[in-house]
Amino acid sequence: MSILEAHNVRIVGLGEELVVLGHGFGTDQSVWKEVIPHLLDDYRLILFDNMGAGTTNPDYFSFQRYSTLHGYADDLLAILDELEVESCIYIGHSVSGMVGCLASIERPYLFSKLIMISASPRYLNDVNYFGGFEQEDLNQLFEAMQSNFKAWVSGFAPLAVGADIESEAVQEFSRTLFNIRPDIAFSVAKTIFQSDLRSILPQVTVSCHILQSYKDLAVPVVVSDYLKHSFGGKTIVEILPTDGHLPQLSSPDVVVPVLMRHIRGTI
Repeated sequence: MSILEAHNVRIVGLGEELVVLGHGFGTDQSVWKEVIPHLLDDYRLILFDNMGAGTTNPDYFSFQRYSTLHGYADDLLAILDELEVESCIYIGHSVSGMVGCLASIERPYLFSKLIMISASPRYLNDVNYFGGFEQEDLNQLFEAMQSNFKAWVSGFAPLAVGADIESEAVQEFSRTLFNIRPDIAFSVAKTIFQSDLRSILPQVTVSCHILQSYKDLAVPVVVSDYLKHSFGGKTIVEILPTDGHLPQLSSPDVVVPVLMRHIRGTI
């Protein structure tokens, strides 16, 4: 199977300028379903699923390769190489924001700009750094995932989305999260939540647009300010009047116009 088939790569849209959309943990490319219609006329979109997503073949998931975020960055570059992409705008949600950073360090000329939604370089608190979690918080999260995955999904989804369990966005996030094989979900969650990419941020020289909900269970709003002052290139931050870690799913009416402005604008 080719890398494009393995990652369910889709190319849609009528425009010439390329926009690549990378999804976060617990989702797949369907997380962009409310965004895609607004971009189809003016851009050519490249959509793909991260290995380990419920829509990918779990047999292709390498626990060793994806024990760090570099494995995902290598996949992204391999997909762009296969498609012979020379330049693109990259939009990365959550962990895929950091994956885009890693890829841009390797090949800065490939990315005209990085747009990140709900991205964080480190989730654990540290001296002079507030990531939002203590190690004990993460240990409890990991234990809950391992003891009863379905129950964990039911509890985690509304907290992450920042909405009632009956809401469409929570139902959708629950669906994609539950589609992931539990042992893979646990491995991916551990890799992400225990990651620390603060040291590489100054090496990111591509222009970065940081979009962040004012209230996000996974990423405190102060993290966006930390990113702004750590990146090595031009950076802009916009705090969204949204609640939750997946605002493109839960509040598309707010996110889409902001996203369009950042796709079109320069710093």
